[in-house]
Amino acid sequence: MTEQRRRWPASVYGHGTDPDPRFSLANERTFLAWARTGLALLAGAAALDALDLPLHHVVQSLLAALLALAGVLTAAAAWWGWARTERAMRENRALPSNPAMLVVVVSVVVVGVALAVASLARSVS
Repeated sequence: MTEQRRRWPASVYGHGTDPDPRFSLANERTFLAWARTGLALLAGAAALDALDLPLHHVVQSLLAALLALAGVLTAAAAWWGWARTERAMRENRALPSNPAMLVVVVSVVVVGVALAVASLARSVS
């Protein structure tokens, strides 16, 4: 009898049976896409903080902080979503939804609207 190697995290791999590798690899690609989205939000936060924009500095800092927080939450949600999806596939359950999409959409909309308003205000004055 061969000894099965331990896989991490046990909270995922310690349950059920291995799904078709194509599904696990697709889940991994989805995780990486969410991680890239989190990184893009962090880069946007750094740019927003560094640029001289026609915004009050407190507003600009708050918008940058919002994007940074959204980036961190998105990266964390990427891991959480990967683990939940992988475990559901291993246990032959329905795939879970991803609430991280709401964080990304709300953050981008708030920052986008604030930048558009600032741009319009600058062009009018």
